[in-house]
Amino acid sequence: MSGPGPRRAVRQEANYGDAAARPSHRYPAHVLRTVSWLLRSGAYVFVGLDAFTGPGPGAGARAWAVVAYAIGGLALLLWGLTDTFGERPAGQTPRIQGLFAVAAVACGYASAFAHTGALVAISLMIIMDLGTESALPVGWTVAGCTVVAIETGVLVARGSDGLALGYPMLVVMVLIASHNRRAYRVRAEQSAALLAQTELLRAEQHRVAVLDERTRIAREIHDVLAHSLGALSIQIQAAGALLTDHQDIDRAVTVLAEARRLTADGLTETRRAVHALRADIAPLDEELATAADTHRQRHGGAVRLRVEGEPTPLTPDQALPLFRTAQEALTNAAKHAPAQPVEVTLTYGDDHVSLTVDNPLALPDPGRTGDRPEFATVDGGYGLTGMRERLLLLGGTLDAGVRDGCWRVRAEVPR
Repeated sequence: MSGPGPRRAVRQEANYGDAAARPSHRYPAHVLRTVSWLLRSGAYVFVGLDAFTGPGPGAGARAWAVVAYAIGGLALLLWGLTDTFGERPAGQTPRIQGLFAVAAVACGYASAFAHTGALVAISLMIIMDLGTESALPVGWTVAGCTVVAIETGVLVARGSDGLALGYPMLVVMVLIASHNRRAYRVRAEQSAALLAQTELLRAEQHRVAVLDERTRIAREIHDVLAHSLGALSIQIQAAGALLTDHQDIDRAVTVLAEARRLTADGLTETRRAVHALRADIAPLDEELATAADTHRQRHGGAVRLRVEGEPTPLTPDQALPLFRTAQEALTNAAKHAPAQPVEVTLTYGDDHVSLTVDNPLALPDPGRTGDRPEFATVDGGYGLTGMRERLLLLGGTLDAGVRDGCWRVRAEVPR
């Protein structure tokens, strides 16, 4: 039952990881990058057409415009190549940052002359990228140098006051927009990382839940089989004694029929453990009363059940370990102290529920050495060990040993 499960859990966790790693954009990243560069290229061509096809400025101004336009084109080209093949964005590479700064300043200065104002668009594109990708001091420094270059160009070209105020305001607005874009991108990356962690955590929680459910099933089947096989062993020993010591075939057949019924009950309990682990069991006092009646019918020993305190409903995780502890204790009593009375006490306290099973020690057998038989303890018997481990998971305890001439098993779970 434990073979293919882990592989399925691992594959499911891998699927969650793949889903978390996939980008959450509506369109693939390479499509958005292509559209962005088409727009930048179109803007660069439009700036060139506007600056050099209309009425031209003076010779000196045209020379500045050509140089600035060429530097801007080189900056955009390296920007695109780095964006496509580089390991990090162009705005984070120091050499390209320097080229960007030169291009922004040159285009800003040239834009102050007549008929070349469109060159400021190249400066704005560069400032937008630096404000988004680079450190804040770099973006502010390049923007400040561009404003100084624009104002210098206005003074040299004797431009209008509107130009002297309008272009710097555009630079500041683009820089602020780039910071907003930067903040949005950081939030998007953080959201994507958080989503990936959430998906991985969900996959891990599912895997842990599957393993926990398997552990519960394995523990429940172990408890059922330990109880059923223990009772079956007693019946088989009794049948063997009847056949070898007393030659009583009729009673031996009756005992074997009881053993066969125990086997069927064990199979039924095992199926219940597999198929109905999540179903609520009956109230604990009713389950204990049924177990006491069954013990009396099978082994002939008197069982007294006492319930102290105000009974309150318990969860299956609380009630089932106590019930299995009672079954294990009754089986041990039938095995080690047959026909001896057993007292079962269920106590509902304010902060815990306890179960105590007491039975007198068996009378010594004259044919055996020693005063009394050996009992399975918490450290020696697998049944009680399993009960103890099960209760420890709930913060409970289990004690077993000789107390006042009786063998006592006491289990306790917190409320």
